[in-house]
Amino acid sequence: MRLTRRGLLIGAGAGGALLLAFRLVPRHYASPLVARDGADAGERVFDSFIRLARNGDVSVAVPFCEMGQGIATLAAQIVAVEMGADWKRVGVEPAPVSPVYGDAVLAARWARLWLPLAPSLADRPGDVLARLHAEREPLQITAEGTALAAFEAPLRDAAAAVRAVLAQAAAAQWGVGWETLDARGHAVTDGKRQIAFEKLIPAAAGFDPPDPPVLRPEPPREKPGAFPEGARPAFPRLDLPPKVDGSFVFAGDVRLPGMVHAAIAMGPQGDSVLASYDRKAAADIKGLVGVVRAKRWLAAAGTTWHAADKALKAMDPRFKAAGRIADSSALETRIDTALHKGTPRRILAEGDPDALLARPSLDVRYDVEPGTHAPLETATCTARLEEGRLELWLATQAPELARRAAARAAGVALRDVVLYPLHAGGSFDARLDVRIASQAAAIAKAIGRPVQLMWSRWQESLGSYPRTPVSAQLSAAMSPDKQRLLGWRARLALPATAIEWGTRLLGETSMPRAKAAAQGKPDPMACEGALPLYGIPEKAVDHIAVDLPLPTGRLRGGAHGYTAFIVESFVDECAHFAGAEPLSFRVGMLSGQPRLVACLQGVARMAMWGGGADASGQGIACWKLDLEAGEGPRSGFIAVVATARQDNGTIRVDQLSAYADIGRIVNVDIARQQIEGGLLFGLAHAIGGSTAYASGLPLAARLSQLGLPLLADCPKVDVAFADSTEQPFDPGELGMVATAPAIANALFSATGARLRRLPLLSEGF
Repeated sequence: MRLTRRGLLIGAGAGGALLLAFRLVPRHYASPLVARDGADAGERVFDSFIRLARNGDVSVAVPFCEMGQGIATLAAQIVAVEMGADWKRVGVEPAPVSPVYGDAVLAARWARLWLPLAPSLADRPGDVLARLHAEREPLQITAEGTALAAFEAPLRDAAAAVRAVLAQAAAAQWGVGWETLDARGHAVTDGKRQIAFEKLIPAAAGFDPPDPPVLRPEPPREKPGAFPEGARPAFPRLDLPPKVDGSFVFAGDVRLPGMVHAAIAMGPQGDSVLASYDRKAAADIKGLVGVVRAKRWLAAAGTTWHAADKALKAMDPRFKAAGRIADSSALETRIDTALHKGTPRRILAEGDPDALLARPSLDVRYDVEPGTHAPLETATCTARLEEGRLELWLATQAPELARRAAARAAGVALRDVVLYPLHAGGSFDARLDVRIASQAAAIAKAIGRPVQLMWSRWQESLGSYPRTPVSAQLSAAMSPDKQRLLGWRARLALPATAIEWGTRLLGETSMPRAKAAAQGKPDPMACEGALPLYGIPEKAVDHIAVDLPLPTGRLRGGAHGYTAFIVESFVDECAHFAGAEPLSFRVGMLSGQPRLVACLQGVARMAMWGGGADASGQGIACWKLDLEAGEGPRSGFIAVVATARQDNGTIRVDQLSAYADIGRIVNVDIARQQIEGGLLFGLAHAIGGSTAYASGLPLAARLSQLGLPLLADCPKVDVAFADSTEQPFDPGELGMVATAPAIANALFSATGARLRRLPLLSEGF
């Protein structure tokens, strides 16, 4: 076993070995990935990312939650291309929870956004950064599309190091310099002869890789616009075949000896507690194993989930308010009052537009209703507590936080909790919530048997934290000739939702305490995107913090999911007020943004943009997302043209065209899937995907009640990508955020009605 200065571990077994993770805070950790014993005694582990079997098969440890976005396939592909492995012999496995896999890019982003909110920590930001960088505990969280930025380089380094030591082993046999050798097709070759990887693995453990690793050069482009090697559809998704034939194991497919099933009833949204239930009413229900109560929920366990659910309903659990309960009429009143009478706090500005906006040219209001996640798979967790050791099987975006929550609930030490990460059947950031881990652990402890807790669709809708409602007042000042936009101000009334869910997640605290921590605070992260990137001389964003009884969380797209709708719809209004063509109006204000201008021009060609003239039914929108990574900023750009119409009081979207610049594309099929999926997710939240609340209960709880588009409602979708050599950008949220404003602008063109409320159907025609 050898340990190089870069912390590359090569060896059979990792008991007591240390890995130095320079990507994080410099600190030594026990290596989390170990070689198996027994029949696989010849197995080797490389840099905590790659496991080589004795027969040469490659397994890549994936330190993020696969939710359908294809990130597991991307990780395996990065390793396969850099290593020269045969794709048919590459697989993936979930990485164990460890600080080694902490996401430094996400940690730095969250620290940068949240540090200003805690002035007392400003004199020691290193402490906060260290915690977020996993010096004390791992920030192994999948969120905000940081996986490629955080892990492409470490994966390539690990694969290049493996290729190098295999080449050194072959070079020793051939008596040549290893630098003259290459690896491809799962073998090391000099062009005339080759040696298979499996024959070189034992000897390779005796060599040190170069420091730094020698990466493959970027292959030359065959022609302008051609994708680099690896981006072509030569790497099909690893999870597709088992998902098609039904053999894929999701959380609900886990079965353990002696396992029982549990159903749960949670209280209304807001501060509610369990008041009463009739235990005797369930006594005669066949299959009931036990009943477990907690402060805010009641659960029943049975031999089948349906038996548990039947018993739960028979007991008729009742809840009472311990504080405020969410009700849509009260929510809207609070937001409306704040927007008109609240105290705005300026959080973003370039110049000061207030004097220009004393008499604005345009002054309009936009509203956004709470947004629901509605993943196809409801939250599910299996827990087994035996001899003081707790095991968990679940899909989670925050595995370490789930472990900690479960440890507290079961009353065991964190070191005695083992979590087996599973792929999620959709999430859209719902699986940042780790409550189900603590619930399952508490039930398993009380019942004394392994238990699988599955939320019903009703409980998923009731218990999930929605995206916050928002009201915004947009003001603009035009030049006297209406040719230029001189001033812009956006005032957003919403809770400090990012502080709230961040405190709940990272602070591992209850919903009431998280809301109290966020109350009244300005929240730049909750207003991201509200300051337009257009060249407007004076522009500003004000946040009016609203204290709402509705707990809120993160939804795919984050704040951009509503700020893009608000900003791009209002820009369109300004263009029409000025009598300008919407595309040209945008381009005229995008000096210094050539990549975004190219996206606008590209989508205009794709969609045969006709200028958005009256009754054309075409609308356009564009957006940019930024991400700070270690090597500098990364950006993703998109422009969308929607063709939409009114049809008997409903919205029909006939076509969505998107042109995106996401830098160097790793896998063009997965990139296209992500943009297409984002466009349809954006469509869903443009016409539905929201619910009102009455006495804390969602009025739209079933999928059929959410107004989601059916297959027959899905438009024709066209996606194209810019040829770019910039650093790759995760496209998962780009399509989602730009769709709603494009549709709203298209409906204005088609009908003359300006819809300023999401979902658009909530406003009517």
